[in-house]
Amino acid sequence: MPDNWIHLCIDMQRMFAEQTAWHVPWMATVAPQIVELSGRYAERTVFTRFVPPPTADAMPGMWRNYYEKWPMMTGECLLPELMDIVADLKSFAPPARFFNKRTYSPWVDGRLHETLTREKIEAIVITGGETDICVLAAALGAIDLGYRVILLKDAVCSSADETHDATLELLGGRFSVQVEITETDAFLSGL
Repeated sequence: MPDNWIHLCIDMQRMFAEQTAWHVPWMATVAPQIVELSGRYAERTVFTRFVPPPTADAMPGMWRNYYEKWPMMTGECLLPELMDIVADLKSFAPPARFFNKRTYSPWVDGRLHETLTREKIEAIVITGGETDICVLAAALGAIDLGYRVILLKDAVCSSADETHDATLELLGGRFSVQVEITETDAFLSGL
């Protein structure tokens, strides 16, 4: 493992952990592994936060349609504190950092890649949720940008078991040269 790696923790937020329209029950199951990694390497951790717009009209194109389907998850309806990360992870920041995003992928506007390039980061360890949406977008974007991607399969979650499993199979099979799939203990013991 190169020394220049970061832990990219995807959207471990209260709006997914608590009883909302976007609740992800598995989040509680993977949280201990994420807490372990974040606690040991807080200075290497970046927490992404998926930040919905104030209203559906604030978003372009099909994102507008998306939030018309989920109006209860827009800023005008959602309690602001639900956009924060879960309490078990909050104490790690700082030194852990936050990166807010409005889309599934953290790479779209270039800010994250620009920061990591300045820091000479070569490898990204991915945890969080949801495996088949935001985690997948983060992994594919990291692959496209040339990062070594390590996905901790016991530290990612989804609200849909079938597509969670299919995503792990896709990343581990079709992208096996660029993505390593392992478990948290194995990753930590290999450092």
